[in-house]
Formats: sequence, C-alpha cells, structure tokens
Amino acid sequence: MQQEHYYDVSVTWQGDRKGTMHSDCLPDTIEVATPPEFPKGIEGIWSPEHLFVAAINSCLMTTFLAIAENMKLSYASFQSKAVGKLEMVDRKYMMTEVILKPHVIIHENADSEKALRVLEKSEAACLISNSVKSKIIMEPVVEVQAV
Repeated sequence: MQQEHYYDVSVTWQGDRKGTMHSDCLPDTIEVATPPEFPKGIEGIWSPEHLFVAAINSCLMTTFLAIAENMKLSYASFQSKAVGKLEMVDRKYMMTEVILKPHVIIHENADSEKALRVLEKSEAACLISNSVKSKIIMEPVVEVQAV
C-alpha cells in the first residue's frame, strides 16, 4: 500500500451562511452551514463541527472493522456515539475533546476482553484521532447477547 494518499473536497458558497461540499470521486453532495449556536447559523444542516466529530467517530468504526477482522473477533454489531466539546481557548474556538462511546455486541462472554482490546487498538490506530489536537476520550461498552 502506498504511504501517501490524497482526498480532495470542494466547497461552494450558496448564500447566507450555507454552501455545498463534494468530492469528484463521490456521488453525493452534502449541504454544510454555520451551526445554529453562532450568529446567522442554520439548524438542520451539517456543520464543520459535526463533520469534525463525525470524522473521528467514523474513523474509529472503520479502524475497528479492520482490526476486528485481523484479530478474528466475532461480533454481532458495532455502534458508536460521539460528542465533541467546543470551547473558547486563548480567545479562539477549539474542539478541546471528543468523547467516543462505542458499543459492541458479542455473542460469547469469552470474547469480552478481546473486544475491549480491539476497541483500544482501534482508538490508538485511528488516523483521524492521531491527526487532531483534541483530547480523545473513549468510553467503550461491550455487551454479551447470547444467540
């Protein structure tokens, strides 16, 4: 696998505090806007703040899927909720922390420790988490549901 990869994304202003985002290699266009907590922000549209948290959370998932496969972890489901904390630091807004709350369902109690190890390795290996200054906090839950 190559050591360098490039991902192009374009944004186009549409009016007010809203625009669209797309990539030539993807079929969908996403509407983006200033979040409603800021002056002239717009509700109901993805904001850069949402996308920042989503990037970290989705990276955790995709990294989990790869590591779980490599470690041969059998699981029934993976879900994760993430919450980003935006605050003023040195007179600048900054995402100071992101709390990840992954929830993995497994069928065998014997896989509980392995599932936690996979989650920990996934958080440590997530390239997006490793690329940001925000503190990443993980609160994993592994649940056993017998078949």
